Amino acid sequence: MLDDRKSTILRAVVQQYIETAQPVGSSAVAERSDVGVSSATVRNDMTVLEKDGYLVQPHTSAGRIPTEKAYRFFVDGLGGPGEMSPTNVRMVREFFRSAHGEIEQRLRETSHLLSTVTGTAAMVVSAHAESVAVRAVQLVDLTPRTVLAVAVMSDGTVVKRSLDLADDLGADELPAAQQLVNEQFAVPRPAAGPAAAAPGGALAARALAEVRAALHDEGDQVFVDGTARMAGSFDAKETVEAVLGILEQQYVVVSLLKDLVDSGLRVAIGSETGVEPLAECSLVVAPYGEGTDHTGAIAVLGPTRMNYPETVSAVAVVSQRLNRMLTEG
Repeated sequence: MLDDRKSTILRAVVQQYIETAQPVGSSAVAERSDVGVSSATVRNDMTVLEKDGYLVQPHTSAGRIPTEKAYRFFVDGLGGPGEMSPTNVRMVREFFRSAHGEIEQRLRETSHLLSTVTGTAAMVVSAHAESVAVRAVQLVDLTPRTVLAVAVMSDGTVVKRSLDLADDLGADELPAAQQLVNEQFAVPRPAAGPAAAAPGGALAARALAEVRAALHDEGDQVFVDGTARMAGSFDAKETVEAVLGILEQQYVVVSLLKDLVDSGLRVAIGSETGVEPLAECSLVVAPYGEGTDHTGAIAVLGPTRMNYPETVSAVAVVSQRLNRMLTEG
């Protein structure tokens, strides 16, 4: 446990390094209004903090930089999400006021919003399609031997599948199939499907099967924005390439975020992500859509020296607004 003075000095070092990305000297810390002790006292305490594993000195004549342990101390001391800057508050409010269109488009735009607000890379993972309920299916005859099945999901997603038929549609086949499909979703828990022997039953059964197959094929969707911002966050080219390589692996991203959101809003720092290429990164993750048919995750990925107060607040607010959007439609 650190005493109050060392805790204040350590927080000041972390904050100074986040702001400047340069090793922090004792004089710079002593000049901060929240410290209130001499440079010599700060220097002595920084030496102790270095021995305790909170700080490292990259060069003999340089100041100190925070370790992963220091960032964890700093984040744990935030006490949860705070207030966003007025500019970001306006940006988020205006975005959700004007958001419209299909859910995929809104999630893609949300990743761009998060990246813009935080200045880092942002990710939005949609719910697994199998967890989303089918609200309605409409059958449309495009040609005598082609029928389009259009499914509207409970989260606003629209799924389309084209059905090629062996023979021309009978005069009453499409209306009969549509009626069977409507009956399928008119009860609280739809049955397995319409009887194939009924008029239009074979077409209705195939349409429903194709819709379910389409949902299974879609799976989790990942929307990533701001990868170009990562290039300026690290000195080593190899680090940038490794981080970008992870972002391109959809399965890894989905698994990582879903593991982290189990405990709600969370900050994973460096090795806490469990992914070696992200050892110099931090992830701020939150679930959204809890209690709805569309539960997913949003996250921000940046260097360990990211602006934690602003980033944690932004992720929390966007998660809440996504919840409201999905609940209210």
